[in-house]
Amino acid sequence: MNTPLNTLEEIHGVPVLRCAAEGNLLAAEQDALDLIGECSYQGGQWAVVPAERFDDAFFRLRTRLAGDMIQKFAQYRVGLVVLGDISRHVEASSALRDFVRECNRGRQTWFLADEEELREKLSG
Repeated sequence: MNTPLNTLEEIHGVPVLRCAAEGNLLAAEQDALDLIGECSYQGGQWAVVPAERFDDAFFRLRTRLAGDMIQKFAQYRVGLVVLGDISRHVEASSALRDFVRECNRGRQTWFLADEEELREKLSG
């Protein structure tokens, strides 16, 4: 996952590794570990990943991919932001809708629609 497309920046004093929309899909637990490693190496507290970079299996909770990936981020104390429109996935699954709502209440994983929501979350 080491690619110059990922850039470290600060938002309200919080260092975040922003992943570009281009790049390989995050489709396995190892992809999450690679991203966590890059984020930690660059000094990021959060990894901000465009929603389209996740394999569709991530949004089907029965695959356990989302749970396994998010658990790795939590284990290594790196926050995860899934940034972008996931409405088609949420509309197809009430379980995912509930999962997203619960995640967004916490301080570990957020599913956010846009840059404005990201800046708002990181400001508080």
